[in-house]
Amino acid sequence: MTALVATLRRLEWPNIGRVWPAVLIILAAVALADPAQFRPSVSFTLGALAQTLPFIAFAVLAVAGLKATGADALVARAFVGRETRMIVLAALVGGLAPFCSCEVIPFVAALLALGTPVSAVMAFWLSSPLMDPAAFLITAGALGWPFAVGKTVAAVGVGLMGGFAVQAAMGAGLFANPVRPREAGGCCGAPSAFGGAPEWRFWGDADRRRLFASEARDNALFLLKWLTLAYLLESLMLAWLPAEAIAGAVGGEGLLPIVVAALVGAPAYLNGYAAPALVAGLIEQGMTNGAGMAFMVAGAVSCIPAMTAVYALVRRPVFAAYVGLGFAGAVLSGIVFGVLFPTL
Repeated sequence: MTALVATLRRLEWPNIGRVWPAVLIILAAVALADPAQFRPSVSFTLGALAQTLPFIAFAVLAVAGLKATGADALVARAFVGRETRMIVLAALVGGLAPFCSCEVIPFVAALLALGTPVSAVMAFWLSSPLMDPAAFLITAGALGWPFAVGKTVAAVGVGLMGGFAVQAAMGAGLFANPVRPREAGGCCGAPSAFGGAPEWRFWGDADRRRLFASEARDNALFLLKWLTLAYLLESLMLAWLPAEAIAGAVGGEGLLPIVVAALVGAPAYLNGYAAPALVAGLIEQGMTNGAGMAFMVAGAVSCIPAMTAVYALVRRPVFAAYVGLGFAGAVLSGIVFGVLFPTL
């Protein structure tokens, strides 16, 4: 594993990153270690990509359209008014808006600079990494519509739980001076969310057309590379990972597999777009639907960009609250989803 990481670092050329080299290295390793598995894995990966392609296309076009129109300016309206209202709207916006974990950083920094309550920011932080339009469609394609809708509801629910919990804690005198004194910068280069009214007929503006094209291209390539890696890993997992190993860790009924899935999901989570394919493979190997939901929710909250955003902007007690609330929300989401949908 150490040698593989070192190789990927050496291969991190501009505009290529580590995913495509990882795919090539994995395929080369399979060809050498298990030649009989090479063709089935390639066929499985290409077939799964073809099946998911309509979802990818729709998601890419929808997100590019939102960016080109400047509809993200509407998000700012969710953070005006009373604190309770702000928490509710922040959870809703975070669970539905097309922001990646990286784009959230400059947006949240602006909110904190404007004096937005940390409770509302926490609601947004917890819900935002869990779901967006592209992730919704990818989840629906890999796991079905009930799972996609369930994860969306979980995103909003976890955001509400976190926001009101922080509100109560601050009312009791906790989290004094929650914001770090230093200013955090962005990492995506995304335009400000406060950039004016949306222009719905964006195709009449050359700059907006270029933004639409660049967003569509970048998102398509991003989804394609991560889903290729995800489906390739799923094919190998189904071929090599013994079903009894999964069943022993996260299989079975009751609360324990859900808690274990949340614990395993935090460090093992790959990517919000790649995770549905991996969870689909785990469910085939014996993971319950409730444990699968807990795995996805816990992993999304603990993904590195989301964690970095929180740690960069708030003090350690608030960061610890973020992690704890995310884990508790994952377990609760898994319990509720497992009760409502024991089978799909």
